Amino acid sequence: MSGFPIEVATRIKTLPPYLFAAIDKMKQAAIAKGVDIINLGIGDPDLPTPAPIIESLAQAAKNPKHHQYPSYEGMLSFRTAVAGWYKRRFNVTLNPADEVLTLIGSKEGIGHIHLAFVDPGDIVLVPSPGYPVYPVGTGFCGGVSHLMPLTKANGFLPDLNAIPKDVAKKAKLMWLNSPNNPTSVIMSREYFKQVVDFAQENQVIVCHDAAYSEIYYDGNPPVSFMEIDGAKDVGVEFHSLSKTYNMTGWRLGFVVGNRDVLAALGKVKSQLDSGVFEAVQAAGITALGLDDSITDGLRKIYQERRDTLVPGLKKLGLEVDPPPAAFYVWVTVPKGYTSASFTAHLLEKAGIVTTPGNGFGAPGEGYIRMTVCASKERLAEAVERMKKAGF
Repeated sequence: MSGFPIEVATRIKTLPPYLFAAIDKMKQAAIAKGVDIINLGIGDPDLPTPAPIIESLAQAAKNPKHHQYPSYEGMLSFRTAVAGWYKRRFNVTLNPADEVLTLIGSKEGIGHIHLAFVDPGDIVLVPSPGYPVYPVGTGFCGGVSHLMPLTKANGFLPDLNAIPKDVAKKAKLMWLNSPNNPTSVIMSREYFKQVVDFAQENQVIVCHDAAYSEIYYDGNPPVSFMEIDGAKDVGVEFHSLSKTYNMTGWRLGFVVGNRDVLAALGKVKSQLDSGVFEAVQAAGITALGLDDSITDGLRKIYQERRDTLVPGLKKLGLEVDPPPAAFYVWVTVPKGYTSASFTAHLLEKAGIVTTPGNGFGAPGEGYIRMTVCASKERLAEAVERMKKAGF
């Protein structure tokens, strides 16, 4: 008995390959050839999850109650821990009952929120280059992404004044990301105040992705969008335990802020997922209560790595600024190369995996993104390999 052609939806046909899946495929092909790969392509922490978090998970997993269906909005004890962390870290007061929502990692919430607010033809303001899920989530709902180019001339910040008035008035959501992926730029308190005014004037919901807020350098912690007067009236802030505590595989995040926005997202989630394993949430409570010395130690390691890679790249003649936060180094490609061709050159000639800037959106052309999720020794080796390969 023969089958029949399987026809996928148009939204799948028009979907570009997921950037990091494509990079992983390139990496695996090189490994299969016997290449000793230095992977600087994906921001996946290589450091271990702090021991108290693992111990908390192991203990919580022994409780039979944790193996039943969790609540859709997350355990109240976890949401209370999130509210406590926000108060300590940012001096922001949140009601854990309706101003905190638990997520299966922030990516899940970032993808799903479009379903709550975006109808076919609706506009979403999207930073570019940026996290691919912003435009993909928009497209899945039939929405239209209006790109806000992040350029060096504008400090890699969205130019709010460059958004056409009619577009701003029609927009349903506005995505922001600080510290930024891929540029690592931090938005200032003053910039966030402009965003609140813009959102109020145009009645657009601000969705701020703050996944990297705790990976900062030189003793300069980023501000939270929620710290700004009026922010909670116009938007929400997504966060994740993945980057802060080396928990990318655990899939635990949260979103805080406007209770009406969270209620709408929660309604979507109740139809599409069944929440986060409670033992993981219990471990998340432990993580959020850890002494600052733990995260201080992680930041120190990443800063040492940054201070190994960036000077090395500069000595090779590459144009690069030391990032103030996040795992990423945003490097201008040398003359004669595109983002894709320089990425391919580094992989083929030096065995180094990087990410082409245009993979984050057309305005990222002319750059590559490198990460500091490798040891100082491997980063120094990467620089040496690049020197030998030439460009």
